[in-house]
Amino acid sequence: MDVSIIIVSFNTKELLRACLKSLDTGEIIVVDNGSSDGSVEMVKKEFRSVILIVNDENRGFAVANNQGLKRAHGRYLLLLNSDTEVPEGAIKEVGQFMDEHPDVGAVGPKLMLPNGTIDPACHRGFPTPWAALTYFLGLEKIHSQMFSQYHQLYKNFNEPHEIDSPSGAFYYVRREVYETVGPLDEDYFMYGEDLDWSYRIKQAGWKIYFYPNVTVLHRKKQSGRASADHALRAKTQKYFYDTMKLFYKKHYRHRYSWFVTVLVELGIKLQAQL
Repeated sequence: MDVSIIIVSFNTKELLRACLKSLDTGEIIVVDNGSSDGSVEMVKKEFRSVILIVNDENRGFAVANNQGLKRAHGRYLLLLNSDTEVPEGAIKEVGQFMDEHPDVGAVGPKLMLPNGTIDPACHRGFPTPWAALTYFLGLEKIHSQMFSQYHQLYKNFNEPHEIDSPSGAFYYVRREVYETVGPLDEDYFMYGEDLDWSYRIKQAGWKIYFYPNVTVLHRKKQSGRASADHALRAKTQKYFYDTMKLFYKKHYRHRYSWFVTVLVELGIKLQAQL
């Protein structure tokens, strides 16, 4: 098996259907996180070749992806959001790029939003205190290496190049990397698990690349954080800021003084209240 595709879904029936219809290759594994919208029945009826894992509750993005990864047989592994649509031949092209670059451990394509703009999450640097500060202050719009370290807007988005992390919406990784670095960190319920994985992958000596020769539609904000339910929005926002604290604690706290740590924690708290 060349590539295994793991798709986590939570009440995204129509988006999931469109995503599955767009796929033209690979072993496809859908992990349903306790959906109540008929997603499971739809997959069983319309996509019988899909391997379906059904959870009785929402166990989080990292846990669900890890369930799929354990079932996967491919030499390459693709984490794919249910709110994406993949052009014909795109997955094979990314795999060919990986074959030609054995030092690259993971790759992400150019993700385009429905309005025609690039999803900045597909092209990220790690959220160091400075990168996070300039991002939240809006300084990264200057497009300089000093002020745009998080989304690295100073780089050429039309040429393949090294980045720190792609988006978990389309995260293509070698099996060797997965077996060496390990699965996604399940301390992250939602958001941040892709950044954490990327950090560990690069710490292990692998390169991570942005590959804009492939463009994938990402219907972002039609699921997850953009839910019309106010209570769910508040809950997912909490996950977002909890993720910031967790990532800093795991990877940066030991590198900075207590004073910087206090400022970081205060900044996250203030940002969460906006």
